[in-house]
Amino acid sequence: MGLRFETRSSDSGWVGTVWTCRSEQVSEMTSVATETWGLVFWRMRGQTYAAVTGPETRAGTAPVPEDASFVGIQFAVGTSLRGVPAPAMVNSGIVLPDVTSRKFWLDGERWEMPGADDAEALVERLVRHGSVTRDPMVADICRGHRPAVSERTVERRFRAATGLTRGAVRQIERIRAAAVLLASGTATTDVVGVLGYYDEPHLARALRRYVGRTAQQLRAGEGDGAIALDPGSAHDVVDQLGDPVGVGG
Repeated sequence: MGLRFETRSSDSGWVGTVWTCRSEQVSEMTSVATETWGLVFWRMRGQTYAAVTGPETRAGTAPVPEDASFVGIQFAVGTSLRGVPAPAMVNSGIVLPDVTSRKFWLDGERWEMPGADDAEALVERLVRHGSVTRDPMVADICRGHRPAVSERTVERRFRAATGLTRGAVRQIERIRAAAVLLASGTATTDVVGVLGYYDEPHLARALRRYVGRTAQQLRAGEGDGAIALDPGSAHDVVDQLGDPVGVGG
């Protein structure tokens, strides 16, 4: 019993992942750092709720309502919600008002409540409306392009679009990948080599800060309370990172 958590990647350039979760006899979870913002919708005791979630720069704990079902959309790096400065969303969130079983209110409009299978359709409507925007330079950098601008300009654009530095985004991407691989049974030495950590103590420090678990706890499925990780996504994580070797942190 705990969190029945599943995630999938998306073909949309605006969406990073779509996830679902069901809570069973669990009141608290470990919240893992994330480099992106998202939308989350949940139902419990006959009521429906919705919220905007911001990037999280450290591991923490979060309450979990029992017997609740969730659908979440994590947006791609570089996207943002119109009218909400990205830096203001870091380690924060917004509970959305006037949510019904079929509709939620966002950016001055009512929107259809999505399921996991039509999350991208909702995002397309938000993009067409102008509610979700993105910085094309940041998107290009994430695809491996190198713009003809100074590093200072790149950092400024990253902070404005994500609320984080470019280095922080890469560190969080990498440690989430490491955590998923470890939880799937990958040996610690292999994770160090594949993801470019200097050594096991370097990985251990990053896990403590961003994940709140040790490598041994992740491999053994142990630790205090539930954790929102989906080991089933392990086959995707290295490909999503591109070439992480040598990234500092």
